[in-house]
Amino acid sequence: MRLTSFMVLGLVAVMTANLVESIYIGLLGTIELAALGFTFPLVMLMQSMTMGLAVGASSVVARLVGSNDLSAAKKILSHSLLFTLIFVTIVSLILFPNLEFIFSVLGAATKTSDLAIEYMTFWFVGLPFFAIAMVGSSLMRAVGDAVKPSYLMTSGAGLQVLFGPFFIFGFSDFSGFGLPGAAMAFVAARFFSFLLYVYFIRKDGFLVLDSKGFSKSCAEILFVGLPAIAANLIGPLTLSVITRLLAAHGEFVVAGFSLASRIETMLAMVMWGLSMSVAPFVGQNWGARFPHRVSKAIRLSNLFSLSWGVFAYLVLVLVGPYLVGQVSDDQNVVDAARHYLLIAPLAIGLMGVTMNCVSSFNALGKPKPPLAISLIQMFAFSIPFALLGDYLFGYRGIFVGTIISALLTALIAYSWLKRYLR
Repeated sequence: MRLTSFMVLGLVAVMTANLVESIYIGLLGTIELAALGFTFPLVMLMQSMTMGLAVGASSVVARLVGSNDLSAAKKILSHSLLFTLIFVTIVSLILFPNLEFIFSVLGAATKTSDLAIEYMTFWFVGLPFFAIAMVGSSLMRAVGDAVKPSYLMTSGAGLQVLFGPFFIFGFSDFSGFGLPGAAMAFVAARFFSFLLYVYFIRKDGFLVLDSKGFSKSCAEILFVGLPAIAANLIGPLTLSVITRLLAAHGEFVVAGFSLASRIETMLAMVMWGLSMSVAPFVGQNWGARFPHRVSKAIRLSNLFSLSWGVFAYLVLVLVGPYLVGQVSDDQNVVDAARHYLLIAPLAIGLMGVTMNCVSSFNALGKPKPPLAISLIQMFAFSIPFALLGDYLFGYRGIFVGTIISALLTALIAYSWLKRYLR
């Protein structure tokens, strides 16, 4: 509860910033909101890859801390930050020249695609700073510090909300940059967070300026991190397919989906925070030879996930439609968003169970089951049920397909982890 509460505070702040960004963009118009929706799979792709590195690094560090090998933990921690910077820079250089092709594949119209490219052009500039902050946050939790990562994430999100209106709408005689201004606000806020993370990691004595053994550290990180990256990529790839299916029903559906999913994420963040907190707890206790605490923590976390899922669904059904109506005055966008909020959030608790199990496997240094679970979810459940739902019931059937996929994946993940722990 202690680890999760602080983590949720930080994640909710980040998602609030994203939701407020949607509100800002909604004031610009439906095309801008749709463009933001088309950027979502690509943003998730980059964040998922970065999170995969964070999973690999924090898994190694947490087990070293649990076995009381602090010198090795410090070296892995320091090397992982440098490796993250190199990694995201290379990936950005590969993706950036292909943005037009990516958005055309996702089904964006020419004007919408142009706006999305402008947004991502500036967003990529801030990616290295965001990546260092994300990995740094996971590493801080891996060594037992749950407080500072939360406050640092909250401060970065707060700055993004404050900077947004100035960059998007302008002030005085300055008319602002529109949709690209939202990305500029992201860059400015994340650069500030990056400086704070580096400062506190160094102040706490965990930053070691020693390149000796860098290749060995990278190998240890990638042993868990590479399968975690591959597993994390499944979500954005599935989201890309779903976005493409939704685009066939009109860009207003993509806009409504983008808006509703950000509202849903505000409550789903609790699941993310819990699963990210389970990882260092499991890793440290496994390293310290307390397997009974690992089993109990996983059981309690899954029970909480299911309970929270019920609560979150009720809140979204009651409050979600009102929030949607406050952000957009396009009735088609509002209708699409309301349909999403009446169906898709039923999967929140099930998603939490899967995430807890996947995080536990990674923390135990077993990266292959999470990759297998993600592949099964994408190819056996998510895409087939989305296609079937789309064929039978239109875009609403796509949302129903996500619930069926989440249920089957949660059952597989839980059964697999329970068998391994036995």
